[in-house]
Amino acid sequence: MNQEQSRARPWRMEQSWQQLLFAHWPIRVEAVRPLLPDSLQLDLYEGEAWIGIVPFMMRNIRLRHLPVFPFTSDFAELNVRTYVVKDGIPGVYFFSLDASNLLAVKAAKTLYHLPYYHARISSVREGAVIQYKSARYGAENIQFRGSYNPLSDPYTAQAGTLDHWLTERYCLYTNHGKQLFRCDIMHDPWPLQRAEADIETNTMTTKLGLTLPTSNPLLHYAERVDVRTWGLVKV
Repeated sequence: MNQEQSRARPWRMEQSWQQLLFAHWPIRVEAVRPLLPDSLQLDLYEGEAWIGIVPFMMRNIRLRHLPVFPFTSDFAELNVRTYVVKDGIPGVYFFSLDASNLLAVKAAKTLYHLPYYHARISSVREGAVIQYKSARYGAENIQFRGSYNPLSDPYTAQAGTLDHWLTERYCLYTNHGKQLFRCDIMHDPWPLQRAEADIETNTMTTKLGLTLPTSNPLLHYAERVDVRTWGLVKV
């Protein structure tokens, strides 16, 4: 099923992603490719693979025709992701998704077969600065700690640029057993802002065996985007 056919069905869920940081590093193709399902192709920008670490707040989650979920509609989340393509459709592949709400973790694992982990996360806003701390339960050495803030006015990334390639992706891929699935999403273009960050601790890729470059990451901030998601489709 292609994306046009998928989106002809009713969407399943609404949510809002807020106070989001994109931190991106180029990464060696040969380091990332073995971590992906054989059925997915690693997507490259000018011959380079990229890995992203994305802390944010998840808010206002609700299923179609239902009110906002009590107890699970607002929580902090931290994603580790790379970029893939299948049948010409570019998307995101998640290596991990840490979240501060255990019920949300269990639901996402069941409904979307995503590698969610329960984590102790604190996200505190002080003026324009977000102070963010995460440590995974049961694996306290998997941590992210730092602060970030926007530096520029919002802008929309232009097609063909690296900013656009990294952020304007409208599906995710996940696997369950030997079966590959796609989940389509829809939102307005990202209101990106240039950003700065002071990352004190970042061991989010340690378990993957990936060592991030020592160079500074490419940073973007987004205050909010409202999202609709569809159910999984086999690909």
